[in-house]
Amino acid sequence: MSIKPLAFRMRPRTIDEMIGQKHLVGEGKIIRRMVTAKQLSSMILYGPPGIGKTSIASAIAGSTKYAFRTLNAVTNNKKDMEIVVQEAKMSGKVILLLDEVHRLDKTKQDFLLPYLENGMITMIGATTSNPYHAINPAIRSRCQIFELHPLSIDDMKTAILRALNDEERGLGKENVELNEAALTHLAQGSNGDVRSALNALELAVKSTPEDDGLIKITASIAEECLQKKSFSHDKDGDAHYDVMSAFQKSIRGSDVDAALHYLGRLIEAGDLPTIARRLLVIAYEDVGLASPQAGPRTLSAIESAERLGFPEGRIPLANAVIELCLSPKSNSAISAIDAALTDIRKGKSGAVPDHLKDAHYKGAKELGRGVEYQYPHNFPNGWVKQQYLPDSIKNKQYYEPKTTGKFEQALKQIYEKMK
Repeated sequence: MSIKPLAFRMRPRTIDEMIGQKHLVGEGKIIRRMVTAKQLSSMILYGPPGIGKTSIASAIAGSTKYAFRTLNAVTNNKKDMEIVVQEAKMSGKVILLLDEVHRLDKTKQDFLLPYLENGMITMIGATTSNPYHAINPAIRSRCQIFELHPLSIDDMKTAILRALNDEERGLGKENVELNEAALTHLAQGSNGDVRSALNALELAVKSTPEDDGLIKITASIAEECLQKKSFSHDKDGDAHYDVMSAFQKSIRGSDVDAALHYLGRLIEAGDLPTIARRLLVIAYEDVGLASPQAGPRTLSAIESAERLGFPEGRIPLANAVIELCLSPKSNSAISAIDAALTDIRKGKSGAVPDHLKDAHYKGAKELGRGVEYQYPHNFPNGWVKQQYLPDSIKNKQYYEPKTTGKFEQALKQIYEKMK
């Protein structure tokens, strides 16, 4: 048997062998149409590890019969790329899978660009990072961008059973008995990562002695070989931003269980800085004046988590998340400051009224600066009606109070009285 890993051996040779990603390679979908018409263009494939970026590239190459080469933007140098270019000049076209394309430096990029332009090299860039954030616009503008999704449980089972039964490339010549519980654990526990599932399957088969002529793979063996659910979380990748977004939106929507789930994913990734920053943002953006003490209490929970570290740090963080979820919500503060900033950026500002100008220097009074200013502390209740906004926007109202909490209800009454 080949010493190459099972996941490598089972890579699809044509588009028809692809599992999953039907939105790209299904009948009538964009990549299949490109292959059928033999009108390939450079592309960037992005998504979590192990879901088929390299597989699609090799399937495209196999379906079109073009030469296929694989390089890494970090580990391979310009000389390696020159070899691929020379091959393209001889054969007419080469499909180049460029892994970690977001790490392509300027020297390599400048070298490749002319060959991408003339079509001699069709580059398929693979990355776990969102290309709209991470990839140089010069490369991005020359490529179509496709997002890949984690495989479903049924897709994962199909991939595992195909590897188990394939006699040419897979484990079909082995006498393996994989029970349903083991199959389910491999499919679910690898979290949509085919590479992880097939690596675990191969380890299970190679490390399990025969019993009555059979290699019997049970759920406990599968669990031991997979170790634990493969949690894929790239801190620079698109999934990272999706989890952060879902975390905040779950708290904003007062769904405790969803918020705790996304908190758990961030904890599992060991990403305390992201959790800390996001919780503080939520405390002031989404809860805000509806429960102003939520902010200081959230900060206290974060400081406790930082002192404790993981795993104990999860406890104060969970306290904070539950409180933020179940607190009344008000976005009046962020809405107010954003409205003020919008006016300023549109040029709606105007001169500071004369009576508010600084008058702490000789000759200021003669210039009318600070004249007629009324000192609020000299009046009952510490308030006096006078104009503070510039003339051009003197009637502008940015703050729109909400009544979702007792504190802001009281602020609303004071605000309306002042108005």
